[in-house]
Amino acid sequence: MTTTTKHDDSTVDEGYQRGLTSRTVQMIAIGGAIGTGLFYGAGGAIEKAGPALILAYAVAGLAVFIVMRALGELIIYRPVSGGISEYADEFLGRFAGFSQGWTYWAVWTTTCMAEITVAGKYVNYWWPAIPVWVTALVALIVLFGANLISVGLFGRAEFWFSAIKVTAILGMIIIGIGVLLPIAGLGPDVGPSVTNLWNSGGFFATGFTNALLSLQIVMFAYVGVELVGVTAGEAENPRVTLRKAINSVPFRIGIFYVGSLIVILSVRSWKDFHAGESPFVAVFQYIGIPGAAGIVNFILLTAALSSCNSGIYSTGRMVRSLAQRGDAPTGLQKLSSRQVPLAGIVLSAVVMALGVVVNVIDPEHAFAYITAVSTVGIIVVWATIIICQMMFRRKVAAGLLPESDYKVPFAPYSTWGTLVFLALVVVLLFFDEDGRIALLVGAVWFSLVGIGYAVWSRTGTAHDAVDKTLN
Repeated sequence: MTTTTKHDDSTVDEGYQRGLTSRTVQMIAIGGAIGTGLFYGAGGAIEKAGPALILAYAVAGLAVFIVMRALGELIIYRPVSGGISEYADEFLGRFAGFSQGWTYWAVWTTTCMAEITVAGKYVNYWWPAIPVWVTALVALIVLFGANLISVGLFGRAEFWFSAIKVTAILGMIIIGIGVLLPIAGLGPDVGPSVTNLWNSGGFFATGFTNALLSLQIVMFAYVGVELVGVTAGEAENPRVTLRKAINSVPFRIGIFYVGSLIVILSVRSWKDFHAGESPFVAVFQYIGIPGAAGIVNFILLTAALSSCNSGIYSTGRMVRSLAQRGDAPTGLQKLSSRQVPLAGIVLSAVVMALGVVVNVIDPEHAFAYITAVSTVGIIVVWATIIICQMMFRRKVAAGLLPESDYKVPFAPYSTWGTLVFLALVVVLLFFDEDGRIALLVGAVWFSLVGIGYAVWSRTGTAHDAVDKTLN
């Protein structure tokens, strides 16, 4: 019997060490929403949508906040490390728990594969003679070792990774505002000014359609914001700590995404930003910061390592959660003497190491298909969180579960609206070549998950006798 059968007011004990302090969880929550999608990928998004990208990030950020509040409501009800798949298993049935657990595992495994390769390319900026695969392998081994030592070491590493990213964004915002204030009111051809937001073709400079299509790029920049939910099993006083972390989501999105983009697009016209170029490099160079490219390259390296560090952490916990429910081999439940999921971390790291091999063979094309799993997978995971929250509310209304004092604002209208928004993002994928590839690979993945579930259920090792859905 697993801990998922416990539904009282006590904190579920999964055997983990509660080594993540409130300060660490807060920083993980902040850093989880900041990655290479903002530091690097925003250049192409700006070129596509113009200043309207600010609105796209704000709207998508609102949807992400509702997803996080829905996750928070479930966490307050029952804080467990395998949260997303645990809740799917409880409220939507065994197949949902199986598919969401392995899908979330695949999201982070493939993301980590891509990030360690990207890390190698960033290192090439300083040392071009070092093969990318060497850096990728070293990064994976170091982060793998850190995760095996203790959850506290993972937390400290992620704290400093996040601190570097946060400092970089706040520094850029402060410097940008300093540049804007003395010359406010000047036109875009003269110098930095907030009028750059509308003077170069208007706010929707590239058209409303392009602004709409940019939503698919924007949504994936938020991947990782849900990571804070995985820390529930190892956070000190999770019901209090995670509530504070989730409540700070609007502030984080407002400052780090919307705020930074407003400053970036005020300092320089949107026409000066292009795909394949970091907007942070462009702004720092324009302002005259010495070594701007090197500074941002270091930040990008930090963001990549942070993402992989989070990937190793989350996949290890998810695999153990699946094993505890009978949706993975029972041997994967094993904890080390340091109370970390040894077997789950080892399995995940071995699969991630395939990224090193793929990088040697064909990094350009193979990774486009591999990371497509995370593209569609994260949308499905987020939608599942919303649906689980809806089912939870139904059971509360029926008197089957206790009332919660932490509710999604304006639900059910906000939750239904978020589901419609996520569906819209999926539809928009059809209008983009990479998006269509993502949908195709996603369809293949979920077909494999369905086949895997059917085969695994017939082995007799799954927990058919255990019904953890509350009735």
